Amino acid sequence: MRKLAIGATLSGALALTGLAVPAASAAGTPDLKFSGVTVNHGKPIVAGTEKALTVPVSYTLTRPKDLVIDQNKTVQAVILYRGTLKSVDNDLDPSAPPVCETTATTDTTVTESCTEKITVAPEEAFYEAADATTWKAAGLYAHSDGSVSDDYLHSENDVTAWGNLASVQVRRAARVTVNAAPEPAVKGRTLTVKGQLTRANWETGRYSGYQGQTVLLQFKADGGSYRNVKAITSGTRGALSTTVKATRSGNYRFVFTGTATTAAKTSAGDHVTVK
Repeated sequence: MRKLAIGATLSGALALTGLAVPAASAAGTPDLKFSGVTVNHGKPIVAGTEKALTVPVSYTLTRPKDLVIDQNKTVQAVILYRGTLKSVDNDLDPSAPPVCETTATTDTTVTESCTEKITVAPEEAFYEAADATTWKAAGLYAHSDGSVSDDYLHSENDVTAWGNLASVQVRRAARVTVNAAPEPAVKGRTLTVKGQLTRANWETGRYSGYQGQTVLLQFKADGGSYRNVKAITSGTRGALSTTVKATRSGNYRFVFTGTATTAAKTSAGDHVTVK
């Protein structure tokens, strides 16, 4: 499992616990409350194979007034994980400390509005098709204290996680191409519209054909707007192919509406002049 990048202290704590069994004790665990957690503005995380993404996370944190979180020895954050806290299959962690602003105080508590950014590099973050699913958010608290010299080493780590605070869909990015021929076309003759539907394959780091999916062929006459022409099914290696009768000059495009694991995608339009 990768380590949190928000501080060497927390990284060491997670390395020791593996996040599989969060350390928690009555004395060591402060009364923290994470609420209103929102990931990526409530939208799915759509990842390709190369381009890094920045996923914003916002939440409200209520903590004891006397608890100092310095993001060095004492750290708080929200992470994303797949699986359960007892058995994490994969995780995404913030690359910098959260930015928090105090919004309310009482005699015993402080309430803060916090934001984080999680940088997602697909080649490092996702390993298999199973990563395209629902992920959950967890609030994390860690404290590390110790001393070290050439003659003595002592370290104490306390990690606590509060899971299932929010959820977000992670989906594979898709690509769709289109080509209508012949160009120019003769009115009343047959046009062949071809293309390909592919999606990110995180195991190979490439895009692979997406077979057996419904794709819409749309047409927009010059000066008009797009309308559905027909639905077709992607074939071997995601191949798309269909025929239509040439009637007017305009643009043809393919539209993939997406699935639970793969994001929607629309091809660019291919213009055909009809004579």
